[in-house]
Amino acid sequence: MQFQKGESGNPAGRPRGSRNRTTILMQDLLAGRAEAIGQKLVELAENGDIAAIRICMERLAPAGKDEPVDIGLPPIEKPSDSVAAAQAIVAAVAAGDLTATEAAGLAKVVDIYVRAVETKGFDERLTTLENRPPRQPLNHNNCI
Repeated sequence: MQFQKGESGNPAGRPRGSRNRTTILMQDLLAGRAEAIGQKLVELAENGDIAAIRICMERLAPAGKDEPVDIGLPPIEKPSDSVAAAQAIVAAVAAGDLTATEAAGLAKVVDIYVRAVETKGFDERLTTLENRPPRQPLNHNNCI
């Protein structure tokens, strides 16, 4: 028998987010020795242990993630303005101001914004057409 989507097989089972016994025991064991372990890690790093150095550096200078970037994109008021924005993004990558990953994310933002501008323009044109008074039929009797 299959369970319904979102329904647990054992509703009275283990609560979400609970930790298992081994994890709790290890955390308790390490908690009392955290300072000594940290001291040993620093000592190993100072003596040239590459793995210890890597761990220390990851804690001291973690890789930046999702930090704002300022490359001065031109305003985008119509879809054709996205070309200048794409040129600014490419120039920033070429100058080393943006990584390829950051550029791809920024290009995606520009694309979403351009689609929103296009949708707004379409909606405005449609509303104008719908609100226009109906045309008067041609009177063929007045034609030459």
